[in-house]
Amino acid sequence: MNILDDLIAWFSPGMAAKRAQYRHVLAAYEGSKPSRYRKDKPDNSSGDALTSLAGSKLRGYARVLDQNHDIARGILTTLVNNVVGAGGISIEPQPRDEGGEINAELAAQLMDLWRDWAIRPEVTHCHDWTEVERLVSRAWLRDGEALAQMIPGSMRALDHGTIVPFSLELLEADMIADLDDESKGIAQGVERNQWGRPIAYHLYLTHPGDNTIGKGLTVKRVRSDRIQHLKMVDRFRQARGVSVFSSVLQRLEHIKGYEESEMVAARVAAAMTGFIKRNDLDSSYTAPESGEDDRSFKMVPGMVYDKLLPGEDVGTIQSNRPSMLLEPFRDAMLRAVGSGTGANYSSISKNYNGTYSAQRQELVEGWPNYRALTRLFVSQFTRPVWRQFVATAAATGAVQLGGMDLWQAWDADFRGPPMPWIDPLKEASANEKQIRAVLKSAPQVIRDLGGNPKDVLDQEALWREMLRERGVTSAADPAQDDTGDMADDENIRATG
Repeated sequence: MNILDDLIAWFSPGMAAKRAQYRHVLAAYEGSKPSRYRKDKPDNSSGDALTSLAGSKLRGYARVLDQNHDIARGILTTLVNNVVGAGGISIEPQPRDEGGEINAELAAQLMDLWRDWAIRPEVTHCHDWTEVERLVSRAWLRDGEALAQMIPGSMRALDHGTIVPFSLELLEADMIADLDDESKGIAQGVERNQWGRPIAYHLYLTHPGDNTIGKGLTVKRVRSDRIQHLKMVDRFRQARGVSVFSSVLQRLEHIKGYEESEMVAARVAAAMTGFIKRNDLDSSYTAPESGEDDRSFKMVPGMVYDKLLPGEDVGTIQSNRPSMLLEPFRDAMLRAVGSGTGANYSSISKNYNGTYSAQRQELVEGWPNYRALTRLFVSQFTRPVWRQFVATAAATGAVQLGGMDLWQAWDADFRGPPMPWIDPLKEASANEKQIRAVLKSAPQVIRDLGGNPKDVLDQEALWREMLRERGVTSAADPAQDDTGDMADDENIRATG
């Protein structure tokens, strides 16, 4: 105890004891102590309070980067390619009866209807399902949130254009009204019950970015069961999402600013400037006569400048640009950006130097993040859309469930893009060994590669039948190969 503590203890022992107790707690956690080296201040605001203050600005900054910064645009493209893929999320219907058996006929009917619907899934008829998933995922990652209004059944002035009367209306996060009413449980345009569950969304009828001066914005209330609200959240009960760029915005700006400075310096260095230097102490120097003050000259290859006066010489401005430190700095910053956004460094930097083991390790460590984002995207968007599609198809008679409950017909397998192969031969060999050791099934490998086992089997059967009809012998058909490795494998299995 210090002198102040002794004085306080004389008048109030209880207060002195509390001071000593608090000092002991703070001593155990040095990170809680204020320091002149720590710029950031502690902030225990709620998730809603933070997004209310910064959500819209972060969204705007992220969009500017997407529009004008090649690295930021590349990061978004990398994330979308690995989370959703070039062909979108793969859906394989698996409606099961009470015995757990898949109803293959119903699955085929649902898949046929889905393929028809996927051509025009949204109200504008401008995007197919794959493009819808890529656009929604890009907005979700960049803006932190995205919305889709589900419109099932017939509606006046809306032509679904598909067998199943169901469409989506894609909405940007800006469409959520800037509305707060604590008495009604409305925070940032999201109306929630006492448990924090969204029950309605208050949306603008027109995009606020299109609003002209003097024109008001009309707000409508939409039930939450009609809205799919995708959001990137880090806190419990957070009503609005935050951009994936939120923690790396400043770093991306620093990279852009440094590169621009180096480019300016390099351009100055490339425009080599010549100057006339003289030694004023040289007694032979004679000042130019009147009218000869302009001594500028244009440098061309092989030129000889013969207008130098005694004591003068021609010099050039030297520059060490571009700096050799630019590339190491940029690489270090990109590694940090990759860590903050979850994108692999080699993918966003386009630097693929390294051994097979190093590249494989980076892929293995980065892939769980892609898979986690894929599952989050499926749970917030793809699966709810699929369920509404099946429910609408059953309600309108487009498909007969045959006594099966709706929750059974909903069952499906959702898969994102497969993990890419660094060395196809090694990857294929590993899959083959796992199948032989019964560590994986062939259908599982096909799904991991992004395919549908039934489609692969049907196509392979059709192809082999066509080969036999035309009398073509192929090693791909075990029935026509009596000496190959696959025949040997059958003999090994037969003899144990």
